[in-house]
Amino acid sequence: MFGDLLAQHFVHTALWAGAVVAVVSGAIGVFVVARGMSFAVHAISELGFTGAAGALVLGIDAVLGMIAGSLLVGLLLGLLSLRGRERDSAIGAVLAFGLGLGVLFLSLYQGYATEATNLLFGSIVGVSDAQLRTLVIVAAIVLLGLAVLYRPLLFSSVDPEIAAARGVPLRVLSVAIFLLLALTTAEAIQVVGVLLVLTLVITPAAAAQRLTGKPALALLLSVTIALGSTEGGILLSLAKPWPTSFFIATLSFAAYVAARLVDWSRGRQKRLSSSPSRRLWAVR
Repeated sequence: MFGDLLAQHFVHTALWAGAVVAVVSGAIGVFVVARGMSFAVHAISELGFTGAAGALVLGIDAVLGMIAGSLLVGLLLGLLSLRGRERDSAIGAVLAFGLGLGVLFLSLYQGYATEATNLLFGSIVGVSDAQLRTLVIVAAIVLLGLAVLYRPLLFSSVDPEIAAARGVPLRVLSVAIFLLLALTTAEAIQVVGVLLVLTLVITPAAAAQRLTGKPALALLLSVTIALGSTEGGILLSLAKPWPTSFFIATLSFAAYVAARLVDWSRGRQKRLSSSPSRRLWAVR
């Protein structure tokens, strides 16, 4: 059964779509974690669903509405250019209003909202060839944007005060990273759904940063973890008829736990090597 499914065209499309989304999510996730924007990912994904519901009311494609809604929220949050608790409270306020708006849109829609509700859980095996082409185009835009903005983004993520003093345009970068994040989130939703979008954008990057302090290596590890989790989750869902998003989330979380254990073990070894008794034995 597994071999027969693996030979199907829709499985090949799912694997390619998963790979595209994983690479983009893993790449931008490093900057998201470094800048403390995890809550923003949740907000953008939830309000992307609101955009999808609004699109159904207007009679257009739910995916287009999701992308438009994500971009609108990303632009708004980027323009606010807030930090810390102030940013979290602003995101919470926007999120609460957006979810209320989504409930209104669903109540106004007279048909079946299956297309919109499917976005809550993702449907990677249902990605069509046309959707795959759209995913590739969006991924290329995001990766190109990250490549162009890599150095100033990294600088402003590590030390925003010094970056501002050096003339780095923090507000422009804030808008840019939020728009790129919105596009990435809209992509990831189609794989793992609104409820689990943090699985691909946050968890691999958080694991990678536990393993290394080098930005370039962290980016590579984040992409590798996201890619392995996505492709492994799709393959496991072929062998066991459970939701693909569950397997992706499980593999991603397992990588994060393993990274925490490795980080803890290295820290313990350093503490032991620097202890007075260890230094005394070294002298002897």
